[in-house]
Amino acid sequence: MKRFGPLNVTALALGLAFLYLPIAILVINSFNDSRLVTVWSGASLRWYRALANDAAMLDAASVSFRIAFLSATAATVLGTLAALALTRGGRFRGRLMFSGMIYAPLVMPEVIAGLSLLLLFVAVDIDRGFWTIAIAHTTLTMCFVAVVVQSRLVTFDRSLEEAAQDLGCPPLRTFFTITLPLIWPAVASGWMLAFALSLDDLVIASFVTGPGATTLPIRIYSEVRLGVKPEINAVCTILIAFVATGLVAASLLARRRQARGLAPLGARL
Repeated sequence: MKRFGPLNVTALALGLAFLYLPIAILVINSFNDSRLVTVWSGASLRWYRALANDAAMLDAASVSFRIAFLSATAATVLGTLAALALTRGGRFRGRLMFSGMIYAPLVMPEVIAGLSLLLLFVAVDIDRGFWTIAIAHTTLTMCFVAVVVQSRLVTFDRSLEEAAQDLGCPPLRTFFTITLPLIWPAVASGWMLAFALSLDDLVIASFVTGPGATTLPIRIYSEVRLGVKPEINAVCTILIAFVATGLVAASLLARRRQARGLAPLGARL
C-alpha cells in the first residue's frame, strides 16, 4: 500500500484543522467563565447554568426538535413510498415529471423554495407557525430520503420477495416482513439525514415561520446579529455532543450487527 507523502499529510492536517478547529474553539469557550471570547478567566459551567434559565432559548430548542422529529418521520414515510414508486412502478404516465418533482429540492436554492412555500401558504390562507415549518421541512427533506432509499432498492434482490409470495405471503405482509427489514438501514439513514437537515435549517424556516414558532437556528441567528453571547456557545456545544453521541451509538450498533451477523432468512419468515 502506498504511504502518504509529506504533502498529503500536510494537506490532510490543514483540512481537518480547517473543519474542526473552529468547533474545538467553540467548545472550549463554552466553559470560559469570562463573557469575552478573547479573554480566558478560568473554566466554569456558568453559561450552562445561564442557558438552563434562558426560557426563550429552551423554548426555541423544543420547537426545533419537535419539528425535526415530525418532519423527519413524515419525510421518511413519503420518501420511502416515492422510492418504491420509482423503482417498482415501471414506466407509468408522468414518471418523468414525478421524478423531477421529487429531485427538484435537491438542486433548488433554499431562498426560492422558501419564497415559493411562503406564497403558497399565503394563497391558501394558512396561518404561519409550527405546522407550516413542519410542512416546509417535510417537503425539503423528502427528496433526500427518496434518494437514499432508492439507492438501496436498486440493488435489492427481488427473488426474496418472489419466494415469499410464492409461499403465499400477501404483498403487504411481504413488504413488512422481507423488504422493510432489509432496507431498514437505508430508511434509518434517511430519517437521521432528514432530522439533521430540519434541525439545521434557517433559510426556509425564516420564510414560513410565524408568531410563537421560533426555531433554534432562527433564535441563534437573531442573537448573533447583536453579538455572540456565551450561552450560544453552550447550546452549540450541547448540540455537538448530541450529534457525536448519535454517531458513536450508530457506529457501535452497526459494528455489533456486523459481528453477530444477520439472522437466517427462514428465522425471520
